[in-house]
Amino acid sequence: MTTNDLRKVMRQNIREYGMYIALVAIMAIFTANTKGIFISSRNIANLLNQTGYIAVLAVGMTLVIVIRHIDLSVGFLAGFLGAIAAIALTSWHMNVWLVLVLVLALGVLAGLVTAFPVARLGIPSFVASLAGWLIYRGALLLVTSSKGTIIIPDDTFNAIGNGYIPDILPVDSAFLPGLHKLTLILGFLAVVWFIVSEIGARKSKRSYNFDVIPNDMFVLKIIFISFVLGLITWVLAGYNGLSWTVVIVLGVVMVYDYIARQTVLGRHIYVVGGNPEAAELSGISVKKITFVVFGSMGFLTALSGILFASRLQSATTTAGTLFELDCIAAAYIGGVSAAGGVGKITGSLIGALVYMSLMNGMNLMGTDISLQYVIRGAVLASAVIFDVATRRRKR
Repeated sequence: MTTNDLRKVMRQNIREYGMYIALVAIMAIFTANTKGIFISSRNIANLLNQTGYIAVLAVGMTLVIVIRHIDLSVGFLAGFLGAIAAIALTSWHMNVWLVLVLVLALGVLAGLVTAFPVARLGIPSFVASLAGWLIYRGALLLVTSSKGTIIIPDDTFNAIGNGYIPDILPVDSAFLPGLHKLTLILGFLAVVWFIVSEIGARKSKRSYNFDVIPNDMFVLKIIFISFVLGLITWVLAGYNGLSWTVVIVLGVVMVYDYIARQTVLGRHIYVVGGNPEAAELSGISVKKITFVVFGSMGFLTALSGILFASRLQSATTTAGTLFELDCIAAAYIGGVSAAGGVGKITGSLIGALVYMSLMNGMNLMGTDISLQYVIRGAVLASAVIFDVATRRRKR
């Protein structure tokens, strides 16, 4: 491939490749400036656990933005539902599994409530979700006002945000001593799955005469991403292995990515986002899609609240603060378009990793909190400007 061909491919796929380049650049910069602390096994494990609750929200927010809406209520809704879980465990003495089902069901219900004025009454989602932001903020203060911070003593619940998957062999065994073997096996299977799925997707595109990137560029992409997956697996295996948080996030991403790319529902969501009027004329119910997407957002918000409360092992009066802005930023960094109809579920995960890596690295470097907010705002603005610029270039 010539230099001109490489430039052409990069220009055509800059939306997809840009976030991967940004993630590698951020990791390299912070690794150099923290003398390797950033890339240490302990910090990477901590980073992925921190990213978990934002990544889950970013997945749901990506679909909300794809259909040209926004949900500002998710932050304090996550905090409120986390507090409900804490109260159910400590005051109501409910079984932990029943609590999880209850909180997830309440999340779906809350999402449908937000969708009602949007889908049925035509109220802008910004206004409807802003009302929810205020309501859930007040509700969180009400349920935590008597105790302030509600400590969660349930080991099973707390393991969701702090536990790690068990290993198949002891860490100090003769075979690869000091490494988490099951994590290495799962990492290897993930690389194989990625390669097989990419080859399958490429063959599928060719069968429909869609454009695909040149063979050498495709091979380079496979090698690069496989190397990154292998490196992360090796780093995690050197600590405690995969955490349950990472397993949950990967499960959510895989399920939602399959729904978005391989099902009729997923295609309808993107059609609605691309042109709601045309979608309605073609027989797709925009109202039903709106309810489904916001209900899904509520479900993922509840899951995020569970992950956060479990990680802190408590519920606090400030839980969920700025979550909505963090997940919106992650979605935009991950490539979702402000104009709707464009955005990948896997992109939301990478966007969350980029965003949280930036925060983690700045904290390790001792960057002043005021400057951190400025940098985070600049990154979000850059992502939106990048989106607008690439759409104009395609036109």
